[in-house]
Amino acid sequence: MPYDDLRKGRFSETNRAYFVTCNLADRKTCLFSDFKIARLLIAEMKRLHDEGDVFSFAWVIMPDHLHWLFQLQGQKSLVEVMKTLKARSARKTNLFLGRTGSLWQKAYYDHALREQEDVREIARYIAANPLRAGLVDNIGNYPHWDAMWL
Repeated sequence: MPYDDLRKGRFSETNRAYFVTCNLADRKTCLFSDFKIARLLIAEMKRLHDEGDVFSFAWVIMPDHLHWLFQLQGQKSLVEVMKTLKARSARKTNLFLGRTGSLWQKAYYDHALREQEDVREIARYIAANPLRAGLVDNIGNYPHWDAMWL
């Protein structure tokens, strides 16, 4: 299915919470296992938060993908926020690595939260990803996550 077909019928709403997952273009590389590269991505997520485009509830950076729970705040649509995040983080990562090319898969998974969904429960699910993946025995030992309630 072409990427544009994934976007058909979707719209984004300011003040709605979204749970997104995006993968590296080559998931075998596990680039985010490198502390510095993961921090480059975190800096770009924080920048979108600080610029008022999103309000971040929770996130975790896994070795080959990102889970992020946020609320749209500004004038940017969900597509624009994700495009900005991917472009900025790709530029910074490629500059750091001295390379060119795609960093991210073109598509990403997004879920607009419904009123009855518990944002805190989803945040806990996101934060527990490194535990479920067997990367750590204690979430406090994993350096690339945050959740406003935990």
